Amino acid sequence: MLIRSFLLQVLVLLVTTVGTALSAERPNVLFIFSDDHAPHAIGAYGGWLKSVNPTPNIDRLARQGMLFQNSFCTNSICGPSRAVILTGKH
Repeated sequence: MLIRSFLLQVLVLLVTTVGTALSAERPNVLFIFSDDHAPHAIGAYGGWLKSVNPTPNIDRLARQGMLFQNSFCTNSICGPSRAVILTGKH
C-alpha cells in the first residue's frame, strides 16, 4: 500500500510538471548582431551620431525591452570576438 501511494504521488508530480512545462511560453528574444559597429552610432546608447544616423526601430526595441550594455573583448580582431559572442565560449 505504501508503494502504491508513493507511485501515485510521483505520477501526479510528473503530470503536473510536464503540463506546466508544455504550457509555458517560450521567451521572445531578438539578438541584433552588427559586426564592427560602434555603440555611438545607435541612438539607444545616446551616442553623438544619433542625429546623423537615426535608428528609431532599434531605439524603440531598446525602450520596450532590454539593452545590452556590457561587453568585454580580449582580442582586437573581429573573428575571435564574433565567435565568443555567438558561442559564449572564451
